[in-house]
Amino acid sequence: MIKLATLFSGIGAIEQSLIRLHQDYEIVFACDNGEIEVDIDIEKAKKEISHLHNKKEKKKYVDNLYSISRKTNFVKRSYLANYQINEDDFHLDVRLLDGTDYAGEVDLLVGGSPCQSFSSIGFQGGLEDARGTLFYDYARIIQEVQPKVFIYENVRGLTTHDEGRTWAKIKDIFMNTLHYKITEPRVLNASDFGIPQTRRRLFVVGIRDDLNVMDFEYPKGIGTENLPFYLQDLLEDNCAFDPINFNYYYDKNGNITINSIPGHPDERFILTPKVRDYVLKSGTKNFRTSIETDKPIARTLLKTMTQHHRAGVDNYITVGFDSEGKRIIRSLTDRECMRLMGYPDSFKIVVSPMQAFKQAGNSIVVDVMMAIVRNVIGTGVFDI
Repeated sequence: MIKLATLFSGIGAIEQSLIRLHQDYEIVFACDNGEIEVDIDIEKAKKEISHLHNKKEKKKYVDNLYSISRKTNFVKRSYLANYQINEDDFHLDVRLLDGTDYAGEVDLLVGGSPCQSFSSIGFQGGLEDARGTLFYDYARIIQEVQPKVFIYENVRGLTTHDEGRTWAKIKDIFMNTLHYKITEPRVLNASDFGIPQTRRRLFVVGIRDDLNVMDFEYPKGIGTENLPFYLQDLLEDNCAFDPINFNYYYDKNGNITINSIPGHPDERFILTPKVRDYVLKSGTKNFRTSIETDKPIARTLLKTMTQHHRAGVDNYITVGFDSEGKRIIRSLTDRECMRLMGYPDSFKIVVSPMQAFKQAGNSIVVDVMMAIVRNVIGTGVFDI
C-alpha cells in the first residue's frame, strides 16, 4: 500500500491515477484552501500554533482563522465526496501545516506551487532564500515529512522563469538542502498519453538520496498520432452520462473505455445568439484570433472557462443551425471537462458547473500522472 499525501490537492489527480491503476493506497493528509483568501498574520499564527500540543488542536486553530470567510471551499467538498480521508487530515493552509505531525508516515507526496521568483541571489541560504514564496512551504513540508518520493508539477515555463534563476534555486533546494535525487524536469503533453487535449505541464520527480533504487525515467507516452479517441467521442451527445452504468470508465488495465451511446447534454450549455456572436468574432482592429470550433483535440482547459472567451481560447461544439442558417454552438459540459482530464464518470461532481470548470482547469491530467506513477513504482522505491 502506498501512503499518500498531497499539497495544493485539487480534486485528486494522483488519487484517481492510483484508483485507475488498481493500486492500494491510503491518504495520510491533503491540503487545499479552495482559493479562499483570508487576511492572516502568518508569523503570529505560527507562534500561536507552536504552543499547541497536537495536530488536531493545530487544525482547529487554522480552521477558525478561515471561518471568518463566508466562502465555501468547493475543492474540499469535491475531494471529500470522492476519497476516503479523515476530515481531521484535510488542511486549509500549507503555510500553517506542521509536517512534523506526519513525519515518517508518507511514501509519496504530490503537488505543485505557484511559480514565484526568489528575491535572494545566493544559494547559501537554502530554504531561507525561498522564504515568502509558497514553494518554501512545499519544500519545508518535504523536509519535515521526509517522503520516499515527491512529484512536483508546475507550468511548462518554470525552467525559463526569471531567466532560469527560479528553477536554479528550486533545483538547488531539492538536491542540496532536501537531499533528493531528481531527474531533470520534463514537459509532458496530455495528448501523448491518450487524452485528446493539448495540455503541457512540467513535472519533477525526486527520490530520497538514502534509498538505493533504480533511477527514475520519465514516460514517453503513446504519441498524439496514436490517440485511442478524440474529443467528439467523449461528448455527451455520443457518450451519454449514466450515473449507474458508466459509459466513460476504466478497464482492468486502467485504460479509459467509451461506450458509444447517444445522449442529450443539458441545454443550458448552449450559447445565446448574443454570446455566440461574441465568441465567434475573429477579433478587433488590433487583435485577431482563431474562431475554429469542433477541434478533435481540445485546446487547454482553463479554469476561466465559464467566462466565455473567444473560440480561439476555449472549446465550443456545433450542435445545429438556427432558422437563419447560423450555427448553434455550446460550451463543453462539466462532465465532458472532467473526461478531458481523465476522470471517469464514477467521479462525483458535487458542485456547480462553474466550480467544476474551475476544478477541471486547475487539475493535472490523470492519464499523465498514471504514466509517471507506473515508472516511479518501477524503480522499486515502494514496498508493495
